[in-house]
Amino acid sequence: MLRLIPFFTTEAQLIVALKRGESRAHKVVYERFAGKMLAVCTRYCANRDDAEEVMLDGFMRAFEKIEQFREEGSFEGWIRRIMVTESLMFLRKAKQWRLEIPMDEVTVEPDYEWADTAVNESDLMRLVNQLPDGYRTVFNLYAIEGYSHAEIAEMLGISEGTSKSQLSRARMLLQTNLKKMEQDFRNVSYEKTYRKAAN
Repeated sequence: MLRLIPFFTTEAQLIVALKRGESRAHKVVYERFAGKMLAVCTRYCANRDDAEEVMLDGFMRAFEKIEQFREEGSFEGWIRRIMVTESLMFLRKAKQWRLEIPMDEVTVEPDYEWADTAVNESDLMRLVNQLPDGYRTVFNLYAIEGYSHAEIAEMLGISEGTSKSQLSRARMLLQTNLKKMEQDFRNVSYEKTYRKAAN
């Protein structure tokens, strides 16, 4: 006899089932959010295997702490914050976010106009994922998650000055790599046009 998995018509019903510890609710949450949460973890853990492990730990933590969800914000946002925290814990254990030399001051300001360049999201995220771990972590927390430098400093155990300098360096490196990517694209396009004209 087939057992039907109940369909949770509202998020509130799903959360009630989670608080009861229903494994079927766990499955629904995983299937609904795994793709998005893996993307979050991958932004911090460049290695996909590490990101998947962190994501699974994050879901386990969410299921364990579900009583702490007060339904004052979005459920997805609550899970996302757990995923970010788990990612930072992983990086802290691996000591990967301390790879860059802390700097209290940056004397060169990045050119913020690079953000207006026509580049698709997947290319931009690929460039972000290529950043050194410390730069990538601060960039993600500030530019994508929306944390302040004071919050980032507290989360990572660094100074606000270090957070600001890591962000500035990340932006400058992104700008440099974006320009290089655009130049490579122009070179390839020119070569294709030249070959087509030659034939």
